[in-house]
Amino acid sequence: MLHVVPYQPLRLITQNSLTSMCFKLMLSRPVAFAQIWKSWFSSHSLVGNKNIILMGPPGAGKTTVGRIVGQKLDCPVIDIDDDVLETTWNMSVSEKLQEVGNEQFLEEEGKALLKFSASGSVISLTGSNPMHSAGMQHMKKNGIVVYLDVPTTVIMSRLKSMKVDRIVGQSPGISLKDILQFRKQFYKRWYDIHVLCGGDIAAEVVAEKVLDAVKRYQNSELETFISTRSSRSGRSMEKDSRKYFSDVVTEGLAPDGGLFVPERGLPEFTAGEWQSLIEATYIERAQVILERCVHPADIPASKLAEIIGTAYGENFTCSKIAPVRHLAGNQFLLELFHGPTASFKDFALQMVPHIFAYCIPRSCNYLVLVATSGDTGSAVLDGFSRLHDTDKQRIAVMNFFPEDGVSPIQKSQMIGCQKENAWSVGVKSDFDFCQTAIKQIFTNSDYTGFLTVEYGTALAAANSINWARLLPQIVYHASAYLDLVRQDIIPFGSPVDVCIPTGNFGNILAALYAKMMGIPIRKCICASNENNVLTDFVRTGVYDLRGRKLIPTFSPAVDILKSSNLERYLHLIANEDGQLVTQLYNQLENQGHFQLRKDLLEKLQQDLVAGWCSEEDCLAAIHSVYSTTGYILDTHTAVAKVVADRLQDRTCPIIISSTAHYSKCAPAILRALRIAEIKQNPLSQLHLLSSYSPLPPVHWGLLETLKKKGNEDHQVCAADMGMLMSRIETLIQNHFMKVF
Repeated sequence: MLHVVPYQPLRLITQNSLTSMCFKLMLSRPVAFAQIWKSWFSSHSLVGNKNIILMGPPGAGKTTVGRIVGQKLDCPVIDIDDDVLETTWNMSVSEKLQEVGNEQFLEEEGKALLKFSASGSVISLTGSNPMHSAGMQHMKKNGIVVYLDVPTTVIMSRLKSMKVDRIVGQSPGISLKDILQFRKQFYKRWYDIHVLCGGDIAAEVVAEKVLDAVKRYQNSELETFISTRSSRSGRSMEKDSRKYFSDVVTEGLAPDGGLFVPERGLPEFTAGEWQSLIEATYIERAQVILERCVHPADIPASKLAEIIGTAYGENFTCSKIAPVRHLAGNQFLLELFHGPTASFKDFALQMVPHIFAYCIPRSCNYLVLVATSGDTGSAVLDGFSRLHDTDKQRIAVMNFFPEDGVSPIQKSQMIGCQKENAWSVGVKSDFDFCQTAIKQIFTNSDYTGFLTVEYGTALAAANSINWARLLPQIVYHASAYLDLVRQDIIPFGSPVDVCIPTGNFGNILAALYAKMMGIPIRKCICASNENNVLTDFVRTGVYDLRGRKLIPTFSPAVDILKSSNLERYLHLIANEDGQLVTQLYNQLENQGHFQLRKDLLEKLQQDLVAGWCSEEDCLAAIHSVYSTTGYILDTHTAVAKVVADRLQDRTCPIIISSTAHYSKCAPAILRALRIAEIKQNPLSQLHLLSSYSPLPPVHWGLLETLKKKGNEDHQVCAADMGMLMSRIETLIQNHFMKVF
């Protein structure tokens, strides 16, 4: 059987160590390079011969924190200002700045850094050191750069109290605030570790945060993943079988059929850390949250920043990325449809392809399999089509969707998003068949082994069962809360409820994760359409599929009976009892139902309430909101609006997730607005809606996709496992070079 060795970053391994370790790799089973890094660090002290380099704006407390850290580690402390620059120049830094001016000062400062050398020390940089590229490259060769990120308002207050009236770059017409904002791009370029320092946090506390962060950076052994179906006794496994972030991204589904979750849970943020993000942009919030969830051994901070910047760039039509809009009363809409394919799936799927391409080995081709009930397909196809050309040659995606179970516009969009490495296949069945079929294919070791040996191709998943799909969704739930604080709707710490149209349980699970990480979410309201198995489950603790048939509705993205991500939540409230989860899901598979114990149901109901919405009420809500506000809800958001109206107690704000743009379900919208003549052509429907000057406007990306010719060309196959497997093999033969 063909074995592959995943590529991983190796910034901190010496060349000699790397050579000997690679030799060992040739003699043993495949081991992720990240694991080599981890084992290398475990044999070294916290600092060793590396420097801890503190970086941040003037007034961030680098000197004071550096002294405390050095004292705790019993190692030398060097302040670049006092111990290097002033010693080299024989004058104060302010005198030098006054003598040579801004530009020459940066050059002189950089030259001094290039001549400087130290090891095993704590070094406090100046606020302007990071603006000299060559100097910082020199420093990073033997150091771990820690960014002390203090809010700009706090820095300005500190500088005022310190009577600092001039810093490098300041001149008439340029404010201190502008300079501090300008410098952030340089700090973000160089850091390895990000430490949030909100408010009036004491230097002693910051020093402890620095030490904790450095320990985490150097040792990722504890950041492993387990299956929701793994037994506690089976977790004391050999190091070679441990799973890290890069592993679970590429593998998707655990070998035992369970879903991957972090063994030690998600990181918790303090109230001060969250508050330091109130004035941050969406991209800045995403960077801070995700780098605490993804170890730099898997994706370095600089690469993660690049991926996030690419994911949430010009492909989103709103600069706020996920804006929060007041709807009525205490109800707010979290608009998640400004991405290229007009649904919340874009938040994960503009990012996941780049994460995936970074994590997978270069020696193997990958075919990503997707099952969709509506919005996932086009989002996956669009996301993977935006990869670099070299990555497209080794990564392809195949999207399975119920041929008659999505809206005409959704189908046209999925077909229109097909590219040279991305294809859609309609299946003559429902979403549950598509999703179950993919799970069975992944756990069919004979078939996956055959594809690996015969074609050098591995399978991967991009559905919400993939852990990397969930992480970006946590960000927008946290960001929505912070936006309400920024808009002075609530003070930080006041609770909110969230109401989310729910099918596969991924979006609402992300909100529950945000709550675990410190966002004050009181209740998560699970909103179902007429496929209300989740509503019944939340109310009774009985998950019962017996006698249920999937009902096609106006909100097809939540036309789901088997909610995959519910398994992760049950594993959480069951205190990671994988044996219990296995028992429940075996019973569901074999008998069509299971029932939670009373204590677990009580835990569940502390987090969740649930309701469902009829088709008539869904359309009525769209009409009512448009009549009173001029705003058009899509059908999924209307489901959530109806349920929120029924279940909220109006004692706190409620954030309703607007998960798709109404353009994706135009026929239902036209019917809800009681427009008599509904044209059959999806493009004509959007033009008709646009003529009403709606708020928000018709989605431009969807319009552009529907304008493409050949929007009816796609494959269709029967609901047969053998047929699906045959289509997969044919695609591999056509796209990837066969291995002989």
